[in-house]
Amino acid sequence: MGYYELYFTYASAVEPAVISDLLAAELAEAGFDSFMPEAEGLRAYLPVDRYRKEEVEQCLRNFPLADTRFYTTQTRIPAKDWNETWEKHDFQPVRIGRRCLLRAPFHAAETGFEYELVIHPKMAFGTGHHETTRLMLDEILDLPLEGSTVLDMGCGTAVLALLAAKKGARQVIAVDIDEWACRNALENRLLNDVPQVRVIRGDAGQIPGDVTFDCVFANITRNVLLNDIRHYASALKSGGTLLASGFYTEDIPLLEAECRQNRLERIASAERNHWAIMKTVKG
Repeated sequence: MGYYELYFTYASAVEPAVISDLLAAELAEAGFDSFMPEAEGLRAYLPVDRYRKEEVEQCLRNFPLADTRFYTTQTRIPAKDWNETWEKHDFQPVRIGRRCLLRAPFHAAETGFEYELVIHPKMAFGTGHHETTRLMLDEILDLPLEGSTVLDMGCGTAVLALLAAKKGARQVIAVDIDEWACRNALENRLLNDVPQVRVIRGDAGQIPGDVTFDCVFANITRNVLLNDIRHYASALKSGGTLLASGFYTEDIPLLEAECRQNRLERIASAERNHWAIMKTVKG
């Protein structure tokens, strides 16, 4: 199975970076799982078997910024090693102070970081460059995870699961609906030597019923979160933490209300370039 690459450029008075962020959020609802912003537009990727032309057209018709004209080219990319693709698009290491370095195998190692994560990115979401991934990483770095159980929903590259494992979590379950993401997560588990990470393909219905979790990470989309918060709450221990991201600041009240319905109380939130993260605790 291969991927489709759709390259979107715009005619608009609005900055391309703003349009790219909004468009990526809309396309995620239509099944796209990887995005590469560029100076003049956005490259978006999804598996061939998930592509629905009418859904893409509907996203563009319903785009929230009026007077934006889209130009689209489509390319089918065969399954292969994606290093060449990511190097071509200038995939760079992510450094969070001196606390965490996130790099690809084709980057040189660096010393002086508390945690190092090696991510073979391929086509899975979660390279640390997007605002939501960075928000999640920042929060996880401050969580006490030694000896904990962790669930990473919509894991993508499994970057969040890997960090939890390196911080001492004894059991980490990473779940993603996409086959390629799961393969990538398994490869990254080996690269980082964290055998306590278990990868499961599926949705919230695949959360193991024989484990309760100290922490749940869910960096997905607003609509998936609204549908699945009840599952995350059921999987959490009393006093457990849910970190949720993948939505905009204006979505916080809606998600907070759903959390309250499931005994989850918001204790903190943050934003980065209009993207938000919410931290809740189960009562």
